[in-house]
Amino acid sequence: MIDGFLPIVDESTTRLVLGTMPSVNSLLQFEYYGNPRNQFWKIVFTLFEEGRVPIDYNDKLVTLKRNGVGLWDVLAKCDRQGSLDSNIKNETYTDIPSLLAKYPRIKLLIFNGKESYKYFKKAHGELLNVDCMVMPSTSPANAMKRFEQKCIEWKEVLCYGYKK
Repeated sequence: MIDGFLPIVDESTTRLVLGTMPSVNSLLQFEYYGNPRNQFWKIVFTLFEEGRVPIDYNDKLVTLKRNGVGLWDVLAKCDRQGSLDSNIKNETYTDIPSLLAKYPRIKLLIFNGKESYKYFKKAHGELLNVDCMVMPSTSPANAMKRFEQKCIEWKEVLCYGYKK
């Protein structure tokens, strides 16, 4: 059984990015989006830091927090061979409703790929008082869109927030 990470949130968080479960690389590094081929941090630093290369993991987290963005995963635990979401079995869900109650400024859940949203819907259905957006996965397994296109789409929710 693999355990996920604690949420990265504080009182200033208004948008929460939700993945499915940390990859093998992320687990080994104890960092969200720790696979160097994952485009998440490159997108974040392109949008918020004019493409500056992050110094370290703390620099990454400070950048997110300064911009009101938090991180967590939909799954708390699971069995999985490798890093693919398609290999997940025996999943246990994180308590997203309790997190939202504790941090009421979070009004937008941003799903990093379709699989995280699928698991969220299975566990929580529709949550009122919060909007949801499913974004193109930043995983190296998702080569359907070019980096530039992902940046354009992610910019709408990370930089401006989503308006219905």
